[in-house]
Amino acid sequence: MRPSCPCGSGEAYDACCGRFHRGAGHAETAEELMRSRYAAFAVGDTAYLWRTWHPRTRPHDLELDATRTWTGLRVLDSGEDWVEFVASYDTPTGPCEQSERSRFEQRGGRWVYVDGDMGDSADS
Repeated sequence: MRPSCPCGSGEAYDACCGRFHRGAGHAETAEELMRSRYAAFAVGDTAYLWRTWHPRTRPHDLELDATRTWTGLRVLDSGEDWVEFVASYDTPTGPCEQSERSRFEQRGGRWVYVDGDMGDSADS
């Protein structure tokens, strides 16, 4: 049995976001890019996160929090260039959620993450 994709699609990781992470395809919508970026956080793929972050807004260094285990994604709403979602994760002190309304742009025909308005991270 192949592992299912962390983005919550129900598809196998390799057929879903894994293909984007490998460079075998590109997200066709802002929501697809957001889901693939969530999956990249879940599997620790900082190279993919870097490639899909707008150069104007991406940090100089990207270090993931090794104490977080991403456990779920709920997309609340989306438009052509934005996605509102809640991401769940576990920490040593317990389960948490992070909400965000992310903004995206197309650059060179590909979607990139620009920035987002984050909600509070709190225990679930």
